[in-house]
Amino acid sequence: MRPLDRTDRAIVAVLQKNARTSNKEVAAAVGVAPSTALERTRRLEADGVLVGYHAEVSAEAVGAGLQALVAVRLQRHARPVVEAFEAHALSLPEVVQVFHTTGASDFLVHVAVHDTDHLRTLALASFTERPEVARIETSLLFAHRRTAGVAVAPG
Repeated sequence: MRPLDRTDRAIVAVLQKNARTSNKEVAAAVGVAPSTALERTRRLEADGVLVGYHAEVSAEAVGAGLQALVAVRLQRHARPVVEAFEAHALSLPEVVQVFHTTGASDFLVHVAVHDTDHLRTLALASFTERPEVARIETSLLFAHRRTAGVAVAPG
């Protein structure tokens, strides 16, 4: 992968704010021709800089009005144990994001559920009953806001 120049960084910044920005609008925003913007965007995708385009869905609108972070401590830290837990967490429909972390917890799992009963059932059946899990700690989220993503420093 080649280093990102100022134009690449500007394209990434525009698309982070709104991934639905048209190529023509991207070109105008960064001061290049539409053909150049398209070529650069395709190269950023091929190089793995732009890894996807996503729709942000309102959890409340789909009936998952309660969100929480589940801090998970594993029994052991062997690679197969870590990978098995991560794969399990990613397979759960309630899981929004999974973070493998350092510190007191091995994982932080962001979940969206219907209500506290749903959260309790999820915690018991999908986390505490797993043999690789030593303990969990659940924190309710009062609010969840997203930023544009990774900061793209000027080149």
